[in-house]
Amino acid sequence: MIVFHLARADNGVIGRDGGLPWRLPADLKRFKAQTMGKPMVMGRKTFESFPSPLPGRRHIVLTRDAAWAAPGAEVAHSPEAAIALAGAGEVAVIGGAEVFALFLDRADRIELTEVHVEAEGDAKVPRFGPEWQETAREDYPAEGTHPAYSFVTLERSA
Repeated sequence: MIVFHLARADNGVIGRDGGLPWRLPADLKRFKAQTMGKPMVMGRKTFESFPSPLPGRRHIVLTRDAAWAAPGAEVAHSPEAAIALAGAGEVAVIGGAEVFALFLDRADRIELTEVHVEAEGDAKVPRFGPEWQETAREDYPAEGTHPAYSFVTLERSA
């Protein structure tokens, strides 16, 4: 099973300058809980945005650069190779935008944090199409410097 994990602003922005354009501790806590113990597939830029590999998870990095390597990363050069490396069970696809586009036709579920802001950024993911059905939603108001957000689960319709 392939599950996307992402936070996206209302205008589609998911990143700015290699990082997140907002700070949402609840989203980071949810991401950790949902990905712990699972293989995570990501692009090189996403991997390099972490200060170090995230504990308790495998980091499968999809890159076109045949010479790229980094401590804590398992390298794949195609979506098929990344899936083969991940093995059986749930695979967490965590970005960036190009990686989400590569895996969209294979994804079974999307764990989305809708961040209710119009963010400035250089990485965007468009809205998901009609083949995705919302199966869960939790809405949270803005609090202090943190914007309002919603935790949403989308599942591919049959």
